[in-house]
Amino acid sequence: MTTIISPKQFSPVEDAENIRKACQGWGTDEKAIISILGHRNLFQRKLVRLAFQEIYHQDLLQQLKCELSGNLERAVSLWTLDPADRDAVLANETLQKSDPDYRVIIEIACIRSPEDLLAVKRAYKFRYKHSLEEDLASSTTADIRKLLVGVTSAYRYDGDEFDETVAQTEASTLHQEIHGKAFNNEEVIRILSTRSQAQLNATFNIYKDIYGHSITKGFPDGDYFSTLRTVIRCIRDPKKYFAKVLRSAINMEETNEDALSRVIVTRAEKDLKDIKELYLKRNNISVDEAVAREWSGDYKTFILALLGADQN
Repeated sequence: MTTIISPKQFSPVEDAENIRKACQGWGTDEKAIISILGHRNLFQRKLVRLAFQEIYHQDLLQQLKCELSGNLERAVSLWTLDPADRDAVLANETLQKSDPDYRVIIEIACIRSPEDLLAVKRAYKFRYKHSLEEDLASSTTADIRKLLVGVTSAYRYDGDEFDETVAQTEASTLHQEIHGKAFNNEEVIRILSTRSQAQLNATFNIYKDIYGHSITKGFPDGDYFSTLRTVIRCIRDPKKYFAKVLRSAINMEETNEDALSRVIVTRAEKDLKDIKELYLKRNNISVDEAVAREWSGDYKTFILALLGADQN
C-alpha cells in the first residue's frame, strides 16, 4: 500500500548514509527516517539494513531503537524486520504479557500461509531458543491451550479443493459440539486445526445453509468461545476480520496503537488496499482520515506513509 521509490532511484548505500545523518547532531530527524523507510519495499529495506551493517558495523534496528521512541519506534522497527522475524517478535511479546492478546497468535497461525507459518516458527526458535508451541503451551491452559497449540502446529493444505461430503458431516459435528450438550471440544479443535481454509469455508457455508445462521452466532460466553470465534473469523474472512480490528483500535475510548501498527505493518505489502476498502464501506470514513483525526506527530506521519496517504 505504501508508495515505493522506483528501483532506478533506489540506492541502499545512500539510504543508509542518510539514516545515519538523521541520527547525528543534537536531535534525531524522525521525518528523514520516515521519508526513507516508509517508502521502501521489503527487498529494499533488507538491502538498506545490510548496507548500514557493512558501512557502520551496527545493526540498523539497534540504531533505530536508540534514536526513536514510543509508538513510532515500535512501528518503524516492526516494519524494518523481515516478516517471519516480525511475527516471531509479535508472538513473543504477547506471550510475555500477564494478559496475552491471543489475537496476535491466531492471526499468525490462521491467516499466514503454511510456508509463512513454518518460517515464523523457525525464526521464533532461532531468536528465543524455544519453540513457539512450547511457549504458547506454557502461557495457556485447558481447551484454549489445545486450540491454540493445535492451530499453531498445523501445516495445512492451501489449495482450493474441498470435499463437500466431509463439509456436511463436519458442519453437523461442529453444531453438536458447540451448541449441543456434548461438552467435548476435541472434534472442534481437530477440525479447525487440520482442515484447509477452503475445506473449512465450505463447512462454514454448509453450516449456515443447514442451521440458518453463521457458526459463530449464539456462541456461549467464556474465554474459550471468544478465542474460538477469533479463530473462525480469521479463517473465514481475514480481510473483514482486520477491518474490524482497525475499527476497534481507532474507535476505542483509548486508542490501541499496538493493534493499529500490527495490522497496517503486517498487511501493507499484502492486502491492505482491500482492507481499507472494506473499512470505508462499513464505517463511512477512510482509514487514512480516521488515523489523521485520532493521531498526531511522527507516528501519524509514518502510519499514513504505509497507508499511502502521506501528509507533508
